Amino acid sequence: MRTILKAGSSVFGLSALFLLILPRTFLDLLQLDTSDGMIWSMRMIGITLIALAGNMWNNSQQRNDQRVASVAKIMCISAAGLGVLTLMIPAPLAWFTYLYAAIGFGFSIAYLVALIKK
Repeated sequence: MRTILKAGSSVFGLSALFLLILPRTFLDLLQLDTSDGMIWSMRMIGITLIALAGNMWNNSQQRNDQRVASVAKIMCISAAGLGVLTLMIPAPLAWFTYLYAAIGFGFSIAYLVALIKK
């Protein structure tokens, strides 16, 4: 679970940088509107993802296995939700949309398998 949290932290961290630096490109890849308001929203999400990535990394360092498992449960549900919401995008589904959803579902499954094994 610790390794999955670290990997997820890295993916969210990279996504955060992408959203902060190239929000228009991200929106284009999702085939969404690239208005100033949407660009601002993507940057706000990017900042939030930095906080989430940092918390995931810090929680992976917990010595208490139960606390790590609690975080993994939250992330399992959140990652699945990310996958579902990505597929519900109000835009035509494109390769990047499917990839982004698959990443969310992949992490959700990884957390679930680790939790079951524990």
